[in-house]
Amino acid sequence: MEIALVLALLVVAIFLFSWEKIGVDVVTLFLLVALISFGILSPSEAFAGFGSDFIVLLASIFIISAALQETGILDLLGSRLLKMARMHPAFLITYIMVGVGFTSAFMNNTTVTAIFIAPVIAVARRLNMSPSKLLMPVAYASIVGGTCTIVGTSTNIAVNGYIDKAGLGALGFFEILPVGIVLFIISLIYMALFSKRLLPDHKEESLAEEFHLKEFVSEVVITPESPLIGQQIFRSNLSKMGFRILNVIRDGHNFLPGDYTVIKENDILIIEGQLEDLLQVKETSGIEIRADILIDKALQAEGIRLAEVLVTPQSDFVNTSLKNASFRQKYGLVVLAVNRTGHTFREKLGSIILRTGDTLLVQGAAEKINYLKASRDVIIMDDFRPLLYKRRKGVLTLCLFVSAIIVGSLGWMPLSASLLLAALLVVIFKALPLEKAHEAIDWRLLILIGGMAAFGTAMSKTGAAEWLSNIIIHYMEPLGPIAIMAGFIILTVFLTQPMSNAAAALVVLPIAILTANTLGVDPKPFAVAVMLSASVSLITPFEPSCIMVWGPGKYKFKDFFRAGFFLTIILMAVLLLMIPYFWPL
Repeated sequence: MEIALVLALLVVAIFLFSWEKIGVDVVTLFLLVALISFGILSPSEAFAGFGSDFIVLLASIFIISAALQETGILDLLGSRLLKMARMHPAFLITYIMVGVGFTSAFMNNTTVTAIFIAPVIAVARRLNMSPSKLLMPVAYASIVGGTCTIVGTSTNIAVNGYIDKAGLGALGFFEILPVGIVLFIISLIYMALFSKRLLPDHKEESLAEEFHLKEFVSEVVITPESPLIGQQIFRSNLSKMGFRILNVIRDGHNFLPGDYTVIKENDILIIEGQLEDLLQVKETSGIEIRADILIDKALQAEGIRLAEVLVTPQSDFVNTSLKNASFRQKYGLVVLAVNRTGHTFREKLGSIILRTGDTLLVQGAAEKINYLKASRDVIIMDDFRPLLYKRRKGVLTLCLFVSAIIVGSLGWMPLSASLLLAALLVVIFKALPLEKAHEAIDWRLLILIGGMAAFGTAMSKTGAAEWLSNIIIHYMEPLGPIAIMAGFIILTVFLTQPMSNAAAALVVLPIAILTANTLGVDPKPFAVAVMLSASVSLITPFEPSCIMVWGPGKYKFKDFFRAGFFLTIILMAVLLLMIPYFWPL
């Protein structure tokens, strides 16, 4: 009965993770409550994962990464990339992937992808290239680069903590480096050789064209007999009918309307809404419609501009609406449209729940848009200007990070303790303000990993893992342990599509370990295979790094499948060949 219940909860969790209507942290906590309520786990067992040292390690990495970003060190890396690209454009993809991959070996890959998007787009524009030729290699390099060290991905950290707790012995900091380097080099060669053929060439458009504003934006002139004259713009009849008044042109001067701006005779209003709806109210509103206008010119003027911004993984806007986030009040900007994985939203924008990787078309004063550069919530994609805000503190943070890695990898201090010490010193020396250190930690990911580790305990305790293991052995034992390992690699890659990489690995891990023990072989190679296979799934764009580049690269779903399918097959084959060599069965 308990086995059926645990497996049913797993199916429900996978469905909810893929549905994405409820946050993964909320789903995980409900899962833990269910396990406790049904008596499968005690409270101490259910919450044991949150007290593990890998949670501390992961939180420390988040803080140090945020400090490197805050001080401008990572911007400096991006600027160096710009210079190298201008000098040697023939090796552009190589430079980009090496820079991204190296950084991703020590930082969260989604964060690394977000950092490199703006400079890579700037490189593409300077070389008159489509960003779609470069952004997918950025995502792939960040994902595969994380396979080089134990802290390269949250999956590596979580799995390493689990296998240490299971008595298999923790992996060394650079123990997976030989395999990771080969995976990365193969990915680099593959993209360098075949990117021209595999990657789409989506030409850049104006922002108005990109967000399809042409059919929704009109220019109207207020006639002398219009009843709109004297009405406040945001309380006018036009606003009440659902039209958005974006700009006002009065006496040749283009300006953004304020809360108390009053409509006057001969005003020209730039309005967003369905043209057919506007035609229906033309006579009663006393307006003349000019539908064929130069939208970019109408929406931009001296001191007013449009910008495309990307919602980052650390953004406070994720899983909230623009209205609840008070976007306009906070930044003084108007959101004209939201683009998500190729689909553009223009209506009821205030109620749209934002996600990581969404791109927003915003309009406002130039100084307000420039202010966004210092925000952790969004990235301005059409303007990359590297600024090293705190040079000394940035160098200090980098030195502390490197020192913590050396101390931890040499065994002089537990890695979690050395990185925690580095994170504390970063805050003490004010390289990162304390409040930003709190914000830098991705609590949703920590809850997911801590909760799924407990779910792995539930699978082992109830016998669900053993039951699944016996089924696998029954059908695949004649094929040998290598074939069974291949099955676990394929299963992990498959589960990373609806679930996060870490969650998928932690679900498969207890089954793989039990299977290896039953077969009488060393379970550690199976654990490493599960861990690394969670980071070679490049077939679909559901991995967060791929989601980050989906909008800026103007990609379609089929673009990721076309570019990543064979590469994923090759990387899985490499894992199957190399893991038994470095960790004999």
